Amino acid sequence: MSNQEHIAKIQEVIKDVKFAMMSTTNTKGDIHAWPMTTNKADISAKEIWFIGDKTSDVVKDIQNDPRVGLTYATQDEKNYVSISGNAELSTDKGKLDELWSPVYNAFYAEGKEDENVQLIKVVPHGAECWLSGSSVVNVFKMATAAVQEGKTVEDLGETFSVSL
Repeated sequence: MSNQEHIAKIQEVIKDVKFAMMSTTNTKGDIHAWPMTTNKADISAKEIWFIGDKTSDVVKDIQNDPRVGLTYATQDEKNYVSISGNAELSTDKGKLDELWSPVYNAFYAEGKEDENVQLIKVVPHGAECWLSGSSVVNVFKMATAAVQEGKTVEDLGETFSVSL
């Protein structure tokens, strides 16, 4: 597969995954992972958007160290994507208008005009993808390998990395 095909495959995997785990590093050097709603992801354009809260630890961590990791898993837990990149804290009102959903009113007393609303843009620079394929076939391959002495399971799917 070409790099563009890999990028398209990653986009395909994450397009229906609503939540990502965003890993950040705090001032003590500890890594924390935060569940975040992905508002918009365009891997080709190098933009993954989230809405956060200016007072949250995740935003404070990004202010201290913009390097982040994002992990996605499909609902059937067959496919996984890990993205590394740099987070930017944005004040783009036009982008906020584009991404805002009335659901966020439950978290911000003044809606999108609330002073604590914080746009987070992740600019990805690399990604890894694991596609596990058919569960039935994989279970058969694992069972076959398990009963054969010295045999290990092979080809349980596809794995690839891309630089963005």
